Amino acid sequence: MLFECFYHDKLAHASYIVGCQNHGLAIVIDPGRHIEQYMEFARKRGLSIIAVTETHIHADFVSGAKELALSCNATFYASAEGGSTWKYRYLNQVPYHLVKGGSAFHIGTIQFQVIHTPGHTPESISFLVIDTKQHNETNDKPIGIFTGDFLFVGDVGRPDLLETAVGIPHHAKSSAKDLFHSIQKIKTMPIYLQIWPSHRAGSACGKSLGAIPSSTMGYEKLFNWAFQTEEQNSFVMHVLSGQPEPPPYFSKMKRFNQAGPPIRTQGLIKEIHSFPAWQQLAHTDQQIIDTREPTFFASGHVKGSLNIPYNQSFTTWCGWLLEDSQDLIIVIDPLSANINEVRRDLEAIGLDRTIAYMPSNTLEDIESLETYEERTVQELFPLIQSGTHPVIDVRNQSEWNEGHLPHAKHIMLEHLTEHVQDIPKDRPIIVQCRSGIRSAIAASILQKHGVKDVINVQGGYLAWLKAEFPICK
Repeated sequence: MLFECFYHDKLAHASYIVGCQNHGLAIVIDPGRHIEQYMEFARKRGLSIIAVTETHIHADFVSGAKELALSCNATFYASAEGGSTWKYRYLNQVPYHLVKGGSAFHIGTIQFQVIHTPGHTPESISFLVIDTKQHNETNDKPIGIFTGDFLFVGDVGRPDLLETAVGIPHHAKSSAKDLFHSIQKIKTMPIYLQIWPSHRAGSACGKSLGAIPSSTMGYEKLFNWAFQTEEQNSFVMHVLSGQPEPPPYFSKMKRFNQAGPPIRTQGLIKEIHSFPAWQQLAHTDQQIIDTREPTFFASGHVKGSLNIPYNQSFTTWCGWLLEDSQDLIIVIDPLSANINEVRRDLEAIGLDRTIAYMPSNTLEDIESLETYEERTVQELFPLIQSGTHPVIDVRNQSEWNEGHLPHAKHIMLEHLTEHVQDIPKDRPIIVQCRSGIRSAIAASILQKHGVKDVINVQGGYLAWLKAEFPICK
């Protein structure tokens, strides 16, 4: 048996290939949109991808299941669980086979047993993997289980997304009860069983996921809170409390992936290498995304551009702040980012309209660049303490509750655009987050919407604490 994990770090998404080397066959589990990585891996190892499957209809990225099934003429093993509301709508376009709890299928000598594990979603299934070619008494013993977004390392999938992201009322509590029963269903499995989840720390599909790539049933029984909670009501209260607000693109991804994700079209991306080229291409209805680090952005950027640094949170903030109906122009520092990688990350969440990019050195030719100030907490302390300058804290609610700067106003970054009209334009505005990254995004949002005199707090709340300045609770 061959096993390989593919990890998309900005989505914290894990997908997998399992291959039967005896027969030269393979299946892909929970594929991301960029299917070339699976096809290339299989080609190099002499495997034919004959099957693809998903543990559930994903909400945080565009699935590659449809495109992979079409490209490889592979059978899509699709969940038949969850009732008519959660059926895949594109099965007439691909070779498919419906599976449900109790079903089993083979890829060569590798057996996949299907377990219905609802809770994160109604149609959620897990796959118990058995290598039947061991030639000994372990032939019927499972090696591991693909749990999708049902069970993570140290946590479980959130049961509230269909209510909070998709908008189905009164769904979270009943889903949490389903999740509890799914945990009871698998907790009797052997402690040696390996657990292969579809997400790690950084994903919004849970609230406290572990960063390590896999686990075992024995480890989770010892350290995962969900296995320690024996009473259903306590489980429901715990799993529903403190869940982060899901990005708005989750609802769109859910619809995409149920109806049949759009097939990618690889249009040409133009390079903007001069001011005349910029003038020729730029229009008011485009979105300009500057992926540079905040300090570089602050020292000079195109008017109207959003600063979304190309780091681990890049796709999260793109999903929150960008529209998929508008063209994208990307500003990059060629020393720290590659346009093809940036484009691929945007496409992973359905942002397919990248038409051009501008290397950062081209900015030297652009007229009338905009700037904003970055200042230390020591420089800003008297202004903040006196209350003469408005302070906007863009951290999330739990961070705010732990403590905040004097006189600060709390507006989460996710909702800043909705409140721009309430922010004065006739005085300097101080923006602050935990470390200075989210507040840099906030500064660019404010400037784009006409609040031009902005000051970003270097080091954010952590720098304020380190300086031992007073906080409020």
